[in-house]
Amino acid sequence: MDGVTETVASGSLILAMLLAFSAGVVSFISPCVLPLAPGYLSYVTGLTGAEIAGEAEEGGSPGGLKVAVKSRVLLGSVLFVLGFSVVFVSYGVLFGSLGAVLLQWQDVITRILGVLVIVMGLGFMGLVPGLQREWRLHRMPSYSVWGAPVLGVLFGIGWSPCIGPALTAVQSLAFTEASAARGALLSLVYCLGLGLPFIVLGLAFRQMAGTVAWVRRHYAAIMRIGGGLLVLIGVLLVTGLWNDITVWMRTIAPSFETLL
Repeated sequence: MDGVTETVASGSLILAMLLAFSAGVVSFISPCVLPLAPGYLSYVTGLTGAEIAGEAEEGGSPGGLKVAVKSRVLLGSVLFVLGFSVVFVSYGVLFGSLGAVLLQWQDVITRILGVLVIVMGLGFMGLVPGLQREWRLHRMPSYSVWGAPVLGVLFGIGWSPCIGPALTAVQSLAFTEASAARGALLSLVYCLGLGLPFIVLGLAFRQMAGTVAWVRRHYAAIMRIGGGLLVLIGVLLVTGLWNDITVWMRTIAPSFETLL
């Protein structure tokens, strides 16, 4: 139990988790995920957009249908998120393990990864031609709720190049933590940032339509902000400031006390 507490309570890990969650949200609102989210909802639930929005009624009992649709959307969405989480968490375990193995060269490798994150961030902002190319499956198989985890795995594998900038930043942070467990945790938090908005979109599809439209209208600004976040992470890694922040947070972390 003490080991688990130490793993989660580290000041550096707390900061990294916040950044990982933010990176997940940035990935969700990226042009290669958000516009396709409604289609994915249909694939993982076997429902049409109208049914997900609650606009279709059958048998004169719209109330019962709505509950059934909500349950199906929730189950399909969660299974889909679990599917791609398996892929991304395995990446985190790998990078965290590499950090432990390559500890003697970690400083140099961290700076190299920092440069890569900066380039990816600039690409996310549209400043590096070719880095926003969508490498993904264009013909999706027909799935329903029970095929949602498989579709999630396909998403994790096929979309990795597309959401690569944010994912690279998270895996770079996993490498600096030099632990498979911490790498897995950071990747899991990233998946929460990417997956929770997807689940919320499914459960409140009609209400979220306006929000999705607003995000689409402001893609340029959102991508610049998201890219700027990635560039900031890269700069911290390259300059060594990330290690300084890590040391500082680890000194103040023991002073944190819970209310209960």
